[in-house]
Amino acid sequence: MKRSQINAIMRQTVAFMRRCRFHLPRFAFWSPAQWARKGAAAGGIRAARLGWDITDFGSGDFARCGLFLFTIRNGKKGTGRAYAEKIMVVRERQVTPMHYHFEKTEDIINRGGGNLVVRLYNAGRRENLARTRVRVAVDGEVRSLPAGGTIVLTPGESITLPPRLYHTFHGQPGRGTVLVGEVSTVNDDARDNRFHAPAGRFPAIVEDTPPLYPLCFEYQ
Repeated sequence: MKRSQINAIMRQTVAFMRRCRFHLPRFAFWSPAQWARKGAAAGGIRAARLGWDITDFGSGDFARCGLFLFTIRNGKKGTGRAYAEKIMVVRERQVTPMHYHFEKTEDIINRGGGNLVVRLYNAGRRENLARTRVRVAVDGEVRSLPAGGTIVLTPGESITLPPRLYHTFHGQPGRGTVLVGEVSTVNDDARDNRFHAPAGRFPAIVEDTPPLYPLCFEYQ
């Protein structure tokens, strides 16, 4: 991805969030120079990889296959803060590739805007897409659906995704961009994602312009 594209996505997303009356923390708007001055005081933010996270999953086409995320908090296993929270923005027809998590349990919440379409498969013994029926909780109500079935989350609805449950999602066409919340156990994007087809979690960046704000994997 080009840095100019990432900067544009940041600006567009902030404008969308403001229309939804959702506000990011102050550190979201620290410039690279401000980050350099923070030093050890911001060590907890860096260690937890909080902040901006924009990816095209190696597709080269963010609008078709990509995701905007911002990690607001992320704890650590074995402590009293073993939880994480993200806010995401999903555009119409914009797909997040099929994947599951080895350890993380997450609630995906439609916070506003359009509808979110979630497709589900159980993971087989060889990490294949199993043909078995899927049981999943939507706002605490258990639903059963066939392999590859979909759940459409309207604003305010949520779904609980346990480990080893394959899922992919996109914004429903004609309904607009979706503001999506994620509340989960500790998040580890470096080791806890299993994509069904090969995908790049963090993009290679072409530096055609200076960064507006650093991405969460660029702090070092």
